[in-house]
Amino acid sequence: MPYTPTRFSVSVKGVVVRDGRVVLLMNERDEWELPGGRLEPGEQPETCVVREVQEETGLETAVVAILDSWVSHIGAGPGVLIVTYGCAVIGDTAPVLSHEHQRIGTFSEPEASGLAMPDGYKRSISAWYSHLRSGARA
Repeated sequence: MPYTPTRFSVSVKGVVVRDGRVVLLMNERDEWELPGGRLEPGEQPETCVVREVQEETGLETAVVAILDSWVSHIGAGPGVLIVTYGCAVIGDTAPVLSHEHQRIGTFSEPEASGLAMPDGYKRSISAWYSHLRSGARA
């Protein structure tokens, strides 16, 4: 039997910490999630995450580091490959809610760890806060 690779959609998400608080969005499943979205054909992941964060929050960002990746399963199908990046905010614009989500919020690291959201997002948030605490470039 010939090998047939599994095809996944790719969703690129940004961990954005502004004034010490991570920016999160409430989706239609009443879960908090990181801003981001589907990778478009021919688009680089870093370009995608900067575009999606701006579309969903109004924040201009720059990618600093890749944080994590995993396959998420919501319903039937092969799942979605999630890739997360730590992003630095450019400027001092406040985040704003787009039409794509129900709510927008900013949370401290301990607050975020207690929210209803996939564990992969929590891992990524923790990794980005650790990176920021290490004094590495934000």
